[in-house]
Amino acid sequence: MSSKVPPIILNNGVEMPQLGFGVWQVPNDEAEQAVATALEAGYRSIDTAAAYGNEEGTGKALAKSGVARQDLFITTKLWNTDQGYDSTLRAFDESLDRLGLDYVDLYLIHWPLPARGTFVETYKAFETIYSDGRAKAIGVCNFLPEHLDELSGATNVVPAVNQIELHPFLQQLPDRKYNAERGIAIEAWSPLGRGQGLLEVPAITAIAQKHGRTPAQVVLRWHLQLGNIVIPKSVTPSRIKENIEVFDFSLDADDIAAISALNEDRRLGPDPATFNLV
Repeated sequence: MSSKVPPIILNNGVEMPQLGFGVWQVPNDEAEQAVATALEAGYRSIDTAAAYGNEEGTGKALAKSGVARQDLFITTKLWNTDQGYDSTLRAFDESLDRLGLDYVDLYLIHWPLPARGTFVETYKAFETIYSDGRAKAIGVCNFLPEHLDELSGATNVVPAVNQIELHPFLQQLPDRKYNAERGIAIEAWSPLGRGQGLLEVPAITAIAQKHGRTPAQVVLRWHLQLGNIVIPKSVTPSRIKENIEVFDFSLDADDIAAISALNEDRRLGPDPATFNLV
């Protein structure tokens, strides 16, 4: 099945599907089936990470899918314990081996770990990987403006993507503006609010009823119309299919305003300013 997902053009000209499939918290032995289902439904962007422990299962699904490599967009991430120049290069090789790939389309630093102070030298290893053509684009996750400022003063390649927690309860407007001004695409993790009641909020359910859609489809459509890249995760085949069926309707200005009014600056995950787990 071909993909119906439009691309975002990253700052280096690489095309990245605006909607992809995330495999966070999917066990390795379930990842192969989940990714296979997603590919069959039309997803072409798959987001995994070394820390997820499912690169191998993800890679098996890619190998068996019959989808040409150039039609896939594969993202993985460097875990915190591997930060540092040489250790990053080793960890990247290991991720490629587990995925069964010669290159990835996007490689991301998972967390800045500000107390450790190693993200600049880590990113310099990313620049080496990028210049060698083994990652078509490089970027970061969970980087605040101060982390990006430090990075820009010491490195040469502007991150293509910053993957951050972003959903209607945490809309990150200042950070989105900061990244947009620098040509860094925003990718939302936990775009559906991770089961915190977002999909039962009356404003969301009313918009869903109005459009004959599910609440999840409404929230994903909100992200897309804001220009965010999204990577919803599910292991339920019906939901995997449902989450990609969001390109044949649009929210109007009133819908967008109603969802934008839900912001509480409420994090569901760690604060990147203080999270330093290694």
